Amino acid sequence: MEDLLKNLPKNAKDKHKQNKKFFAKLKKKPPKQLDVLMQDLHEEEFAKDYCLDCANCCKTTGPLFTDKDINRISKFLRMKPANFIATYLRIDEDQDYVLQQVPCAFLAEDNTCLIYEVRPKACAEFPHTDRKKFHQISNLTLKNVAICPAAYAIVEAMKEKIKV
Repeated sequence: MEDLLKNLPKNAKDKHKQNKKFFAKLKKKPPKQLDVLMQDLHEEEFAKDYCLDCANCCKTTGPLFTDKDINRISKFLRMKPANFIATYLRIDEDQDYVLQQVPCAFLAEDNTCLIYEVRPKACAEFPHTDRKKFHQISNLTLKNVAICPAAYAIVEAMKEKIKV
């Protein structure tokens, strides 16, 4: 896993132009069964279940926290939302709540999440490769392939299965 993570940014950068071109064509004419295919590719890749070996998303990026996320997590931690915000979050340039720092404060040494049951929606959905209307989030996917080995593998498998 270490080598995979070490090489991931370079591999993603090497494929960026090719992926960008692929997604541009996909956006213009998405296949009818794209969401079904993406769901299958996503499930197949995540059946390998190496998130706990990796946790690169938790180590290198931070999710957006919605008001619902803040309220749910605060309640779980038995904190007032204002205290949760002051302790863990900051407002970014887009006026969104994000973590004050990475790696995530809720990432344990064994790569488990201390708030997994109530984690932010953005974490639960990451890397968004099983999202409906997948062709509409190509920019996000292009970023995620440099962070998540599963997203990278899914996009590579996708390019094999879909000829645009």
